[in-house]
Amino acid sequence: MNLNPKFVYLLSVLLICMSIGYTQQKKETKSFDIKKQLEYCAQQASKTLEMIPDNGTSPRSIPTGSKEWKFVNYKDWTSGFWPGELWYLYEATGDKKWEKEADKFSRFLTSLSVSKANDHDLGFQVFNSFGNGYRLTKNAAYKEIILKTADTLATLFNPKVGTILSWPHNKYGGHNTIIDNMMNLELLFWASKNGGSKKLYDIAVQHAETTMKNHFRPDFTSYHVLVYDYETGKKIKGMTAQGFSDESMWARGQAWAIYGFTMVYRETKDPKFLEFAHKLARVYLDKLITEDLIPYWDFNAPGIPNEPKDASAAAIVSSALIELSSYTKDKTLKKEYETKSKKMIVSLSEHYQSQDVNSAFLLHSTGHKPAGSEIDCSINYADYYYLEALLRLQKLKK
Repeated sequence: MNLNPKFVYLLSVLLICMSIGYTQQKKETKSFDIKKQLEYCAQQASKTLEMIPDNGTSPRSIPTGSKEWKFVNYKDWTSGFWPGELWYLYEATGDKKWEKEADKFSRFLTSLSVSKANDHDLGFQVFNSFGNGYRLTKNAAYKEIILKTADTLATLFNPKVGTILSWPHNKYGGHNTIIDNMMNLELLFWASKNGGSKKLYDIAVQHAETTMKNHFRPDFTSYHVLVYDYETGKKIKGMTAQGFSDESMWARGQAWAIYGFTMVYRETKDPKFLEFAHKLARVYLDKLITEDLIPYWDFNAPGIPNEPKDASAAAIVSSALIELSSYTKDKTLKKEYETKSKKMIVSLSEHYQSQDVNSAFLLHSTGHKPAGSEIDCSINYADYYYLEALLRLQKLKK
């Protein structure tokens, strides 16, 4: 067979370029200094500690162009992320300074365990704080708070629907469940295995199964909000609150789904949840068009490439993919998850860190664009999952 010399030349150039690109990527990932990034997070958190007023509040977000944190009280849905970050820093460094601060800010949230449930976010608030605290210290007082909070969260479960009510209002004309709610099931799973009622486990599983059945389009992209009939449990509609449109793929929503179903598989070992997590990750990765692997706030936003990014979604997904890779027997898929999660973390570290701009860890997250809230700014949950991803990557390398 005679090959065209021009074709052979072009093929050779292509193979060389691919080889150089692969070698460069491998070199960049291999040389990535996780310890240095953890030290950076500790330095930034130390700066933030100096700014927090002594009134029981915690830092939530920093607007673009500002160095000033917006502080929130214990009732805010993000109130557990800051103490969670402090617990992760204690885990990363072993420095008792972080344990002391983490305990202080966690205890601000204690009353959530004995108050009426306002919404589904109790897992974010209490498990990220006291949950991490108990994991690291085995403090019996923390355990009691976690168990009480799980029972409080369970009061929002509607057995006729099969899910936990996310927002106790009738704004949408029915029982509403948002995809974020998947993250809060971890609190129920943990409680059921650590002295709580077995019913908590059953509630979490039923919520996950109902969500898996109803909350996704045929291509496995997630709705933000699902509205059900209170009495019959019938699905009324899928819609968005924080995405671009009812049928668009809101980046953080898909991220919650990937992370949530990966966690549910960990807790249940039911292969249907693992298979579903793979499908959710596949559509996210296939639709991710950005070279740096940090998504735009909504995959279908009309102004791309002039839309704001969402570093928080990338941080959540990078952490989730590391865990998902550990459950993956397919070597090719496992390698893809590991490689892309590492690239996301490297990208966040090299191009999205706050450095001297402010005292958060990351820039360029988007909270609620349709409401004009927290657009292209620093947000505590981006920092939390970024720090978690760094720790998971560190464990993976070891």
